[in-house]
Amino acid sequence: MRYGDVLNIIQADETNRVVERKEVPLFDNKAFREAIINAVLHNKWAEGNEPMISVFSDRIEILSRGALPPAQTMEGFYLGESVPVNEKLSEIFLQLHISEKSGRGVPKITEIYGKEAFIFRENSIVVTIPLKKVGNKVENKIGNKKPLNVRRKKILEEMRDNPNITAEELRKILGVSKTAVDNNISFLRENGYIERVGSKKAGYWNVL
Repeated sequence: MRYGDVLNIIQADETNRVVERKEVPLFDNKAFREAIINAVLHNKWAEGNEPMISVFSDRIEILSRGALPPAQTMEGFYLGESVPVNEKLSEIFLQLHISEKSGRGVPKITEIYGKEAFIFRENSIVVTIPLKKVGNKVENKIGNKKPLNVRRKKILEEMRDNPNITAEELRKILGVSKTAVDNNISFLRENGYIERVGSKKAGYWNVL
């Protein structure tokens, strides 16, 4: 979290300035804090892997090992219903006043960045926090192509890592319906981000 304080520079927004300039942080610190706390509390430490934080030019990705607890539903997750993975660790965080038992972490993140900030993989959950750059707007696009949202960027990343990936595998990674995957792939193909090389069954994805 101290590292986040170093990263989160305050920018001066001179757009439409009348008297005082507007100060804009690179990202929302409260959402970042909640994502870090959740990643630590809900990580499957027993498997020997720690959470992972990756900083890119346009976003921060916070990965927590493990899927949703069996007692947790997707609806309950987004509503903030708390189902601790590591109960003793949660108690320690409460005693140190690092976290609250209100379950406001996920709703706080979705309130600012939407549900698409969360990506559910088979063995991990990733929170993506976009960086807001004043005067140097981050465009998730190539050349004159239409810009990409977080989900479409994730599809591109998965296709780069595995050109043979299937729509069903993408559906499980993203935690969305098959129709949503098909629509996003169609967008990427129509806008020149990807192409299919070979047949539907024996071919592969080429990220342009």
